[in-house]
Amino acid sequence: MLSWKATEGSAYPLGVSYVPQEDAYNFALYSKHATSVILSIYGRENFQTPLLRFHLQHLRHKSHRIWHCRIKASLLQEGRYYAYKVDGPEPAGHFEWHAFDKEKVLLDPYARAVFFPAAFDRTIASLPGPNEGHAPLGMIFQDTNPFDWQDDVKPYHEHDLIIYELHVKGFTFHPSSGVAEEQRGTYAGLIEKIPYLKALGITAVELMPVHQFDPQTGDYWGYSTLNFFSPHHAYASQKEEGGQVKEFKQMVKALHQAGIEVILDVVYNHTTEGDRFGPIFSFKGIDNSTYYLIRGDQPEPYCDYTGTGNTLHTRNNYVKTMIIDSLRYWVKEMHIDGFRFDLASIFSRGSDGVLSFEEPPIFADIQSDPLLAHVRFIAEPWDVSGTMQLGAKFPGLQWMQWNGAFRDDVRRFVKGDVGMVPHLMRRLYGSDDLFSDALPYAYHAYQSINFITSHDGFTLYDLLSYNYKHNFANGEHNADGQNENYSWNCGVEGDKELPEHVMKLRIQQAKNFVVLLMLSNGTPMILAGDEFLRTQKGNNNPYNQDNETSWLNWEWMEKHHDFFEFFKNMITFRKDHPSLGRSRFWREDVYWFGTTGTPDLAHHSRSLAFFLSGKSQEDEDIYVMINAYWEALSFTFQAEGMWHRIIDTSQSAHQDFIAKGEEVIHSNTYLLTARSIAVFIRVQDTPEKDQNSR
Repeated sequence: MLSWKATEGSAYPLGVSYVPQEDAYNFALYSKHATSVILSIYGRENFQTPLLRFHLQHLRHKSHRIWHCRIKASLLQEGRYYAYKVDGPEPAGHFEWHAFDKEKVLLDPYARAVFFPAAFDRTIASLPGPNEGHAPLGMIFQDTNPFDWQDDVKPYHEHDLIIYELHVKGFTFHPSSGVAEEQRGTYAGLIEKIPYLKALGITAVELMPVHQFDPQTGDYWGYSTLNFFSPHHAYASQKEEGGQVKEFKQMVKALHQAGIEVILDVVYNHTTEGDRFGPIFSFKGIDNSTYYLIRGDQPEPYCDYTGTGNTLHTRNNYVKTMIIDSLRYWVKEMHIDGFRFDLASIFSRGSDGVLSFEEPPIFADIQSDPLLAHVRFIAEPWDVSGTMQLGAKFPGLQWMQWNGAFRDDVRRFVKGDVGMVPHLMRRLYGSDDLFSDALPYAYHAYQSINFITSHDGFTLYDLLSYNYKHNFANGEHNADGQNENYSWNCGVEGDKELPEHVMKLRIQQAKNFVVLLMLSNGTPMILAGDEFLRTQKGNNNPYNQDNETSWLNWEWMEKHHDFFEFFKNMITFRKDHPSLGRSRFWREDVYWFGTTGTPDLAHHSRSLAFFLSGKSQEDEDIYVMINAYWEALSFTFQAEGMWHRIIDTSQSAHQDFIAKGEEVIHSNTYLLTARSIAVFIRVQDTPEKDQNSR
């Protein structure tokens, strides 16, 4: 006698799964409001007419809100792809604003890989009626030859964590990358660049979205998710069925072998289906009011807190389950080490769209899941509606967070704005004003992700080359992107007719940024290409620039090789000194000074010094002098002994960063050039003076 599951199918797991003991495939789809579900199976060539159609009957193929069936492999014949057609009631109010279209071919939200027919068309999906042959399809996998992870060990870094944000395609697609043509812009291309990442000192890569996204949105960055379980197909050099899954695993395995963590930038706040004019690919046609936040007023039914036309309904129990299932899949099957959540404040919104400042259920569910307990979670703690939950305001208490205050305050200080010395002290210390270690909170300093630049905004070089954004190429009349960048062009806008002294100042200021980033308590994050001063020609929002504006031009590596060496040395310096990046704040180990004596916190002040004792961390003592003023300043050491000068950003190449012992300072003063930073290591066995200023 056949079992019930063999004849009716199983409600779990969702998606399509192979049942080896039966040589059959189980299909399961959630839809709370569907009245009819049809499963279609397609062959390798004809994507308009299915090989097979299965009409699921609710008395046989439905358990609660999940539709399911089980099909023998022999019955599937040459079937390789699948999709659904779903019908249901008309829109019926706030919480039942349905968008069923029984003629639409719909992608399974749990598909493990997505196939796009040659005739794929987003426009047809945006119109009423059929889209056979033009819709994305899920792939049917028979895992008879599972991936060999061998002895893969997930690396984990503490004080030496250096995060490197990169775009998989943009990292190697330019011919200057040196990657073989057929592998440029792919997961395999990234594997070829692992020796470079190791040489630079990177210990974690943060990949911009690799969840399958719609290739016809014009969104180069990938923030237009189509499916949360499948890797983006276009980033695979292997074009056979399921090649993107295999190649992605090969990339992760290779990065792990190099001791590099893999963090994914994930977009669980919206999908590519947009507003009421957007396409019906999957979620809308399967169960619109389950997946999306719906507003009470019409005709625009979708809440838009993401700037994309829709907002995922993350408070819904099923959507919450789908997100956690997705995280678990990427951790268990793909061996991912962490996730950076785009617009993570969306998770704080209830079913009515209103913010809840108590911990929303999804944060607790994620943190309590045993498989996810030791995974890195990083939040972008805001959304596009103006919500800002940085620090203790963010409900995910144990999450790391992109520290936008660090970015803005350090930019303003280096630029020379007044009143920034107290703010710089906070950011160097670890931003305890945001991540308090007081008894009720007990935050850790490393939870602050410190960054100067990211994919969203100017590159490091452009931050020093443009006072204004230059986004006209994006097609939005320069209205898109950030208006306030806290940038300074050092005297000339852009690169035309650039005097030598302006370029020298730009490089010096770039070094200042790198030094402050690497000296700060917290976790540093670097934007790929900043280490050799790549430019986007002043475009601070190149989300749709799949061209040389966004691709890394590795020729700049040779052009700015001296700066690259300085950048690499600063990473090494940070990793060699665990007293800089700590689990806790510096507290009694740090003493703050001005040019002489106590720090000058006046509004006009633009200078600061500090002494950091390394004894508690079994490290060397460090003394730092910082001058953002436009004239040279003489600093007096406020700690006894002789000092090795290691860094002086005003010095020329090969003298800006020197080895310990090459220059010993016997005087108790040091003349620091305008707009520069100097770093010293105390000569061992010299006495430590009693410090009077903290």
